[in-house]
Amino acid sequence: MTQQPAASRPRVSARIGAIAPSATLAVDAKAKALKAVGRPVIGFGAGEPDFPTPAAVVEAAVAAATDPANHKYTPAAGLPALQQAIAAKTLRDSGYEISPSNVLVTNGGKQAVYQAFATIVDPGDEVLLPAPYWTTYPEAIRLAGGIPVEVFAGPEQEYLVTVEQLEAARTPRTKVLLFCSPSNPTGAVYSPSQTAEIGRWAVEHGVWVITDEIYEHLTYDDAVFTPIVKAVPELADTAIVVNGVAKTYAMTGWRVGWLVGPTDVVKAATNLQSHLTSNVANVSQRAAIAALTGDLSAVAMMREAFDRRRRTMVGLLEQIDGFVVPRPKGAFYAYPSVQGVLGRTIRGKVPTTSAELAALILEEVEVAVVPGEAFGPSGFLRLSYALGDDDLAEGVGRIVDLMAEAR
Repeated sequence: MTQQPAASRPRVSARIGAIAPSATLAVDAKAKALKAVGRPVIGFGAGEPDFPTPAAVVEAAVAAATDPANHKYTPAAGLPALQQAIAAKTLRDSGYEISPSNVLVTNGGKQAVYQAFATIVDPGDEVLLPAPYWTTYPEAIRLAGGIPVEVFAGPEQEYLVTVEQLEAARTPRTKVLLFCSPSNPTGAVYSPSQTAEIGRWAVEHGVWVITDEIYEHLTYDDAVFTPIVKAVPELADTAIVVNGVAKTYAMTGWRVGWLVGPTDVVKAATNLQSHLTSNVANVSQRAAIAALTGDLSAVAMMREAFDRRRRTMVGLLEQIDGFVVPRPKGAFYAYPSVQGVLGRTIRGKVPTTSAELAALILEEVEVAVVPGEAFGPSGFLRLSYALGDDDLAEGVGRIVDLMAEAR
């Protein structure tokens, strides 16, 4: 058999070459690049709190940096003190007990998501993926060899999928459901009864649940965060919880996340991490301990600011003819449907997709938003309200004025 010469083979593997870049990070990078050359760009792309990390957390990190014990390798699964802090935080915030040995500390919540899928998904397994979804989910599923199966819920459902939709999408190859509440990108929050119904459905059909709870402390109005394992305790043996300190404590750059799961799954995921990255940076882990064991006063302050900005953003977006804006009840995103604007003429251009509309908004009024194509179907925009009040009002105001020209 004649083999293809090495020099003529693709330089990048098909598996890695198929990965799409993070659309949210790309939009944020473009906005920052334009600002760096003096353009008055306002960016609504990144899901990143604009607040500094709480002072007590920073002080703990400074102290940790001077301790030689933190200059060495530590267990791949995480510092035992941080595993214990995560277990205590789970009891405090989610209302059920876990063993510290069932915790794996990861380099941010994104790595926890990747390792969760990599650990339980085999090639050909189907993963039910409620859409709109966070951009990383389908890529992590494909990297594990799985097949993402989108289950779309539009604004008329407030972006909340139903058990009936999940059941219609289930096949003999379905192994996992991805569950995210509060949601990125939509800000939707499942009610306690909806969460319990979905959890019971998963147990009944032997479907694993990977539940992303990183926005658990950011809910508004009458919405409450409902941990699916608390709602359906019998799900504990077939569920993986992913979380982290990034959003709650304004610690996106510290890169500390975790996953919680059954003993065999956590052991396997830890084995993977031992070859992938070893332990998370010890100084960051010590900072996370301070965050999780401290009080939640800084968290409450940030949540109050996000709520105020949420109401401002939604109130302005609702003024736009052709925008439909379900009121987000969690996280820090608004996700308007813009299908009523597509096909109309705006400053001599006729955008027919949300990607084209986002490009037009950036070009004409120097505001960066993420198009719906990054999260599922076209026809939507995601705007983060995790930025200062003045910039938020100015940026959304520019969009309002531009859309008023649509004909």
